[in-house]
Amino acid sequence: MNPVDITFTRTSSMKERILILGGTTEAYVLAEALAAHDDLRVTNSLAGRTTDPRLPAGETRIGGFGGPEGLIDYLHEQRIRAVFDVTHPFAASMGWNAYQACHAARVPLLRLERPAWTPEEGDRWDQVEGWDEAVNTLIQGGPQRVLLAVGRQELVPFAGLDDIWFLIRAVTPPDPMPEFPLAELLLSRGPFDLDNERKLLDEHRIDTIVCKNSGGLATSAKLIAARERGIRVIMRQRPRRPETPLATSVEGALNWLEMRKTQWRCEREPARAAG
Repeated sequence: MNPVDITFTRTSSMKERILILGGTTEAYVLAEALAAHDDLRVTNSLAGRTTDPRLPAGETRIGGFGGPEGLIDYLHEQRIRAVFDVTHPFAASMGWNAYQACHAARVPLLRLERPAWTPEEGDRWDQVEGWDEAVNTLIQGGPQRVLLAVGRQELVPFAGLDDIWFLIRAVTPPDPMPEFPLAELLLSRGPFDLDNERKLLDEHRIDTIVCKNSGGLATSAKLIAARERGIRVIMRQRPRRPETPLATSVEGALNWLEMRKTQWRCEREPARAAG
């Protein structure tokens, strides 16, 4: 998809330009907070994988950059002063592209990432590194009815299992839909509350959940409901991300930016004195 720029705020040469690589709940909250700053111009970059996405505060850019090289060009052309990587914990490719591009362009980069889920007493988790391992773990456990909550783009590894019934939960229909011998598609968007998750597991007689370790509160209720029922959870762990400055809250990200803004003011003062 070709990038599309949609401008919602007036530009000013005096404003510092900030780029948010977003699409997550935290990215929307961060954009709202930054858009309230008169000295900033905020641009949000969305991958464009969701039809008719909710637009964040500030300006929105939809589509890819063309790898780290394209992002480097964008950072220079738009005179970006700081980048926030607030992509999904499993969007590892974008994370590495941002790291490489910001390092080459000498632009400060902060990763804002929600904390991962961790097992608690009573949980029956099998933690796996990839979908092939998840499939093997699934087969060995002998489940019969599985809630598959992995996203519509990651269904193919499970489609060949002809003796397991799947309840496939997705926000939008997979296109194309893999051929599952035994499956039901449930289109639903979080956040999911605990009572509804309990009802879902009970009505469909779910004995296993397969999901990603996305973290956050929007989809964590299924884990509580599973713990209460002794249901097994096959949890894919997060991919490795580059080592960058990290914040686990929007407040932490704003504090990081305030330190950058102080540095920028110090850089401007000598220039004004020399002029």
